[in-house]
Amino acid sequence: MTDFNRQKLMDITHELLTEIGEDPRRDGLVRTPLRVAKAWEFFSLGYRSELATIINEAIFEEECSEMVIVRDIEFFSMCEHHLLPFFGKAHVGYIPDGKVIGLSKIPRIVEMFSRRLQVQERLTHQVAETLKDVLDPIGVAVVMEGRHLCMQMRGVEKQNSFATTSAMLGEFHDEVETRMEFLSIIGLRNFR
Repeated sequence: MTDFNRQKLMDITHELLTEIGEDPRRDGLVRTPLRVAKAWEFFSLGYRSELATIINEAIFEEECSEMVIVRDIEFFSMCEHHLLPFFGKAHVGYIPDGKVIGLSKIPRIVEMFSRRLQVQERLTHQVAETLKDVLDPIGVAVVMEGRHLCMQMRGVEKQNSFATTSAMLGEFHDEVETRMEFLSIIGLRNFR
């Protein structure tokens, strides 16, 4: 787990404001270093989160063999290339093999990994691999749709662009019908 040094981030923010030509003593900026430090404390919470604490023993023996899907999980993360936000929705499904996880734990797992510097591709796979590791299910599917401010505010400046990433493990990878059923349920019928 990474420690968090609020004062150091406040000092860095003060220096950043000076470097871009601002006066950190200006009325509107006096408390900005503190606000930025608190914001980054929240944005980086995933580095200080423990999977075992998040799951909190909420894995249960259950003879269920049909898909379990939690869709439209809102996520917010920070692009590791530009330190700008990206955000969107995650859709997570799995086919149990004797064990299920408390439904609220799936969004918490998404949040744990999204509260780190990320790329959407890695984030998608981290969620899928974690569910695979803790449940050993027949299959796991994760699709994430994100809007990236690093692409919308700078660079190509395409405000209506979405990035879609997927991780299909086990039966979702191996069986087209299973994958298509999941994609249909989450509303991505034309996604391959």
